[in-house]
Amino acid sequence: MKILRIIARLNVGGPARHVVWLTDAMREGEFETTLIAGKVPEGEEDMSYFAARHNVEPLYIKEMSRELSPKDAISLVKVYRTMLRERPDIVHTHTAKAGFVGRAAAFMYKWLTPGTLIGRPRKVRVVHTFHGHVFHSYYGKGKTRAFILIERALARFATDRIITITQQQFDEINGDVGVGRKGQFEVVPLGIDLSAFADNGTKRRAFRGELGAADDELLIGFVGRLTEIKNIPLLLEAAKIYFGAVEAENARVVIVGDGHLRKDLVAEASELGVSDRIEFVGNREDADVVYAGLDIVALTSLNEGTPLSLIEAMAAGRPVISTAVGGVIDLLGEVRSEREGISVCERGISVRSGDAAGFAKGLIYLAKDEKLRLSLAENGREFVHEIYSKERLIEDIRSLYRRLV
Repeated sequence: MKILRIIARLNVGGPARHVVWLTDAMREGEFETTLIAGKVPEGEEDMSYFAARHNVEPLYIKEMSRELSPKDAISLVKVYRTMLRERPDIVHTHTAKAGFVGRAAAFMYKWLTPGTLIGRPRKVRVVHTFHGHVFHSYYGKGKTRAFILIERALARFATDRIITITQQQFDEINGDVGVGRKGQFEVVPLGIDLSAFADNGTKRRAFRGELGAADDELLIGFVGRLTEIKNIPLLLEAAKIYFGAVEAENARVVIVGDGHLRKDLVAEASELGVSDRIEFVGNREDADVVYAGLDIVALTSLNEGTPLSLIEAMAAGRPVISTAVGGVIDLLGEVRSEREGISVCERGISVRSGDAAGFAKGLIYLAKDEKLRLSLAENGREFVHEIYSKERLIEDIRSLYRRLV
């Protein structure tokens, strides 16, 4: 079975890992896979090293990048030509731009053939995975409306199956936005390599030693791209409030990751008077070491699919606090109690999006209650090991392909 997998770019984040793992697992025996990737734009970190580590050699199309551009026409032609050469049984697209270019090319590949005249178009099945979506918090109303109309058309005319990574995401995309038919969708949770997050204490000491953190110092970490959708200014505002509390006398916030906003965020931390207690450490390839060294993992996003940082934090046995957006709601589980604007859930603490004071209260609550931190961490670890293994992800996708073909 020949698979053509397409992603807009291999930048730092969960989707890049996701497609590399799937490509690596489906390129011999029953399956043969070709991975197409676009260009990582300036200001974003490239994860091509991750593909190389798994001996995956993508076919790069430099004209395909994140933003809409006249070059998309060139990308479309190049992807179409690749389909003519590879003759795939399944085209599987990931992320919004690749979903547009890849599915448009697949529509052309299927129907632009003499066989169409006698009712025999090319046999190809098309799958698209929403790792997140751009239907709010990314663009203005006009642009967002245009994207919704495009996605509705692609779902109707150029897609056989649509994958969401959480039930919440399905509810938003199909129920709220009206993309696709209910029967087109399948919920397939993310998967990660859980073996990397077993910690024997050595990793924890190594990361904290780099920062000069004492054993009893509380390290609160953010891990991810420094982009607008992550709303890191909210974390800085919450940190200022938190550091004013007596519980925060021996604590620091560690921001792990890079992006075009880094310089602005460093300046904002200085303006807020918290730069001495905020550490910007840049990108790291040793996520397992980072999580082992942290005590709490925080996320302040405006919109999320299923955030890899929270899954990895849970796999490492770290308590999490996040804004209640997208797939985070499914990840944290049912609300057990509510107090002062925060919700204590089965596997973490959630706060309303944009509520800096509430986020600070959540941090204070976690800092004061070590028993709660341990309980949330254990619940999260058990949940991730049950639901989010890489092996389960691979078998779910294999099963889907077999059923389609």
